[in-house]
Amino acid sequence: MANNPIVNMFKVKELRERVFFTLVVLAVFRLGSVLTIPGINPQALTAYFDSLTRGNAFVDYMDFFAGGAFSNFSVFMLGVMPYISTQIIMQLALIIFPSLKRIAREDGGQKKVQAWTRVGTVVVCLIQSLAVTVYATSIPGAVVLSSSLAFKFIAMISVTTGTMITIWLGEQITARGIGNGISMLIFAGIVARLPSAVWELGSAVVDGTINPVFVIVVFTMFIGIIILVVFEQQGQRKIPVHYAKRVVGRKMYGGQSTYIPFKINPSGVIPVIFASSFLQFPLQIATSLGPDVRWLNRLAAFLSPTGWWYNIFLVLLIVFFAYFYTQVQFNPAEIAKNIRENGGSIPGIRTDKTEEYLQKVLNRIVLPGSLYLAVIAVLPTIIQGLFGLPQSIAMLMGGTSLLIIVGVDLDTMSQIEALLKMHHHDGLVKKGKIRSRNL
Repeated sequence: MANNPIVNMFKVKELRERVFFTLVVLAVFRLGSVLTIPGINPQALTAYFDSLTRGNAFVDYMDFFAGGAFSNFSVFMLGVMPYISTQIIMQLALIIFPSLKRIAREDGGQKKVQAWTRVGTVVVCLIQSLAVTVYATSIPGAVVLSSSLAFKFIAMISVTTGTMITIWLGEQITARGIGNGISMLIFAGIVARLPSAVWELGSAVVDGTINPVFVIVVFTMFIGIIILVVFEQQGQRKIPVHYAKRVVGRKMYGGQSTYIPFKINPSGVIPVIFASSFLQFPLQIATSLGPDVRWLNRLAAFLSPTGWWYNIFLVLLIVFFAYFYTQVQFNPAEIAKNIRENGGSIPGIRTDKTEEYLQKVLNRIVLPGSLYLAVIAVLPTIIQGLFGLPQSIAMLMGGTSLLIIVGVDLDTMSQIEALLKMHHHDGLVKKGKIRSRNL
């Protein structure tokens, strides 16, 4: 037990406190996912969704990321998706408008951008919550308040406040927990749906709706996909860099060789989260207001999560956000400048061609990485079409949920690994390629 990594985790006071704090915040998040907003009849909601023979593709999709909070019409029903959508808009605005980019680079500029993002999140929440109230009024017996205006006001305030509290909880996990707070909340929502999804699959097998052979085949595919996702998330291209010797005062510096690690997928699961949230916003508006507006009803059917057009747009957006986020986070011009200022050079590459070379390498590795993410993201639709599995199970076999589960798990292991190493303990695993072990 002395070398047990799990025991070592709880021996380190800092790590133990961070783990317990994260678990408490996740428990609060799950509690808020079942607290229904005022004016809603939970029994009517349950009866309505149970009466849907084939379910609602959009509600199932939203539920999977909110841990069932959407179908419960809880205060956390929108989760962190409005915040992510606003972040996308703000990042695009920083690129389109040079004046905003200059402000962001000034002292305190990032705080201003963060404040604007939160204000924008409130606006997005109000729009989405209004659509939710319209959707709730279309469900028979769901609204118990006599005044429709009072219900809309209370529901919009409750849902918007719940979303901002969710964002604050995520920031607390990042600051005082084990990190990646926003991603951790999405991870918790997906994992919370696992038991019900497995139960649904078991019931379908018992009833004879699904062939057990198909379940075995899909489960084998699931294991293989996880292995491929881990391999892809950890793969990297090493760019060698040689630093020349230089004398500063009486000391000699440089004369060493190192490398710049470019991961095959530098942006991780961010493109998938961005693409999903970017599509969710118009989809939610169209689905909620669709019954009253004909063209919105057509748009909701056009952007159905199980439809081909939705998956085509998802693939295109994943590729776009993979390049976009990589260029924002890994600027080849800044990397080349730092190499030159420190007397470094890439073997076989002229100094003035360093930026061009790094850009070419990034383009070559981001394209296959983004296409790989896109293929995994559309797997649920393919699996559901081939094997006839329920959507809740198909989403577990691939897609955004699987990428988020694996990606957040790897990032969390890296965080814990780094903290254990910092306190002179062995890491979580003896073998493998967790990045903090190899730094």
